[in-house]
Amino acid sequence: MTRVSRRPDLIEALGPHPALRALAGEPGVHVVGGAVRDALLGADPHELDLVVEGDAAAVAARAAARLGGRVVVHERFGTATVHAPDATFDLASARTERYPAPGALPDVRLGATLQQDLARRDLTVNAIALALADGALTAWPGALDDLGAGVLRVLHERSFADDPTRMLRLARYAGRLGFAADPGTDALLAAAVADGALATVSGQRLGEELRLLAAEPQPAALEALQRHGLGAALLHPAFHVEPGLVTRAAALTPADARADLAALAATLRDVARDELLAALERLAFPAAEREVVLAAAAMPALNDGSDEELWNALRRVAPEAVAVAGAAGDAAAARRWLEDLRSRRLAISGEDLVAAGLHGPAVGAALDAAMRAHLRGEAPDRERQLAAALA
Repeated sequence: MTRVSRRPDLIEALGPHPALRALAGEPGVHVVGGAVRDALLGADPHELDLVVEGDAAAVAARAAARLGGRVVVHERFGTATVHAPDATFDLASARTERYPAPGALPDVRLGATLQQDLARRDLTVNAIALALADGALTAWPGALDDLGAGVLRVLHERSFADDPTRMLRLARYAGRLGFAADPGTDALLAAAVADGALATVSGQRLGEELRLLAAEPQPAALEALQRHGLGAALLHPAFHVEPGLVTRAAALTPADARADLAALAATLRDVARDELLAALERLAFPAAEREVVLAAAAMPALNDGSDEELWNALRRVAPEAVAVAGAAGDAAAARRWLEDLRSRRLAISGEDLVAAGLHGPAVGAALDAAMRAHLRGEAPDRERQLAAALA
């Protein structure tokens, strides 16, 4: 391991998290992984990964007392969760991992040193620890050089065979950080894909990683997933990333929809619906997300038309599907629908029509007629909408 001069400034860079205040001065407590990496890069850290050389439960109890909270201890996993009024966070005892078979969940042993805990990390840039007591850095050999050079490197040659989900995490970090795999790691990834490593992992674990990857900056993360046929092995041989299409689809997706699902669907437009459904079910996509991806991937390119024509074509279509259709066709028409037409509301309601003597399906048909007249510009106000409905 490489020990670097103390960097107490990095503790400040981690932000005003209540956990840091409660753990200040605690010996053996380290922030590990992404938060340290981001602080070194000058970026805002997100989640804190806290590792304790020693008894995590005892440290958690002291932290909870300082914050006026409580502790839930998970003895089997060597972790403890602090629940406080201002924050909830986990502490984990340092551990080692051994993989009994390729792709299997690891056997975990507690009582490890910090150096041993870092050895189980996925990439060197995530194998860096910051001691909260004095700001000392401990890093895997070459980790700081890789961070400075923008390189993603696994810690050992069996990394992808032991846990193939690391291949997806590599693609995810490539998208987020703009880093690239070093040649040796890239060769190991290619070999693992060719050897069918993904088949040793449950679909649920792979699906969880894929959904995290889809939420990263696009199209970079999906392009990284395409490398060496990783995305094809994961999803379908027809998986294909057209960067411009993915970028347009994500940009067109409105704030109330899922840009991550639209971006993913844009890579699967050449996949037959039943085959895509099987892939998403295998990856344990939640039903609602599955339906969005299926609808968006199946949408043909959008053509421009009148307001009424767009309403006819798109009123029952998910916004993510409209975004993908617009990305493949007329983006301006998609934007018109998503930013204006889909939110149009009539000045009349079903209650008005019931009061006028309509009942049952006739109410819906009348509202439909009023909306069509409104979109044609023939019924801009309540009086003319009511007349169009009753006509």
